[in-house]
Amino acid sequence: GTLTIAWGIANRNGYASCHGGLKRMIRKDGKKHVMGVFGLSGSGKSTLVKILAGIIGANKGKVQHRFNGNEVSEENIHNHIGFVSPYLVLYEEFSAEENLLMFAKIRGVDYDKQRVDYLFEKFLLLKRKDDLVKTYSSGMKQRLKFIFALMHSPQLIILDEPTSNLDDEGKNSVYEIVREEGKNNIVLIASNEKNDLDLCSETIFLENYKQLN
Repeated sequence: GTLTIAWGIANRNGYASCHGGLKRMIRKDGKKHVMGVFGLSGSGKSTLVKILAGIIGANKGKVQHRFNGNEVSEENIHNHIGFVSPYLVLYEEFSAEENLLMFAKIRGVDYDKQRVDYLFEKFLLLKRKDDLVKTYSSGMKQRLKFIFALMHSPQLIILDEPTSNLDDEGKNSVYEIVREEGKNNIVLIASNEKNDLDLCSETIFLENYKQLN
């Protein structure tokens, strides 16, 4: 299918669209599309991706998600989006798999054990999936957040600072999955890391869209 994001928003940091801001459309039509967003510290990268993921609202303007030609309602956006960020919270007193089972139940989606185990293996956590999350290192928790984001096979994958807290082995797992997912889905990366942005077929520097007034 085709997932289109119609971009025409102004966020709390004063980014808008043509005639003073940012207005774009991302369309997935069978071609690789990995887009990067970067900017100076405090430029609004995290705010922008939160708005696109439906976590917070824009001050004005609208983000519209369309799938197979139909607009996706706000209550169903989470079925199409996978979001990864260092500030997402996991349940420390549960195992990794228990966390994912809980998230699937909250989302109201089936728990695809075969896909989840594939992702556990991909992110080097298969042997630790039954361990409590409180025993995980910060890098392991970050990798678990990728599994959470990808377990329901979303069409739009939004990654905010995706390689923070990761060692080289963890980063390579992320790079591999971005390349893989970018073949069939839209991947949006918010990062200032050169290696992260090198994965992108297009990048946006937020300072170029900052309102002057």
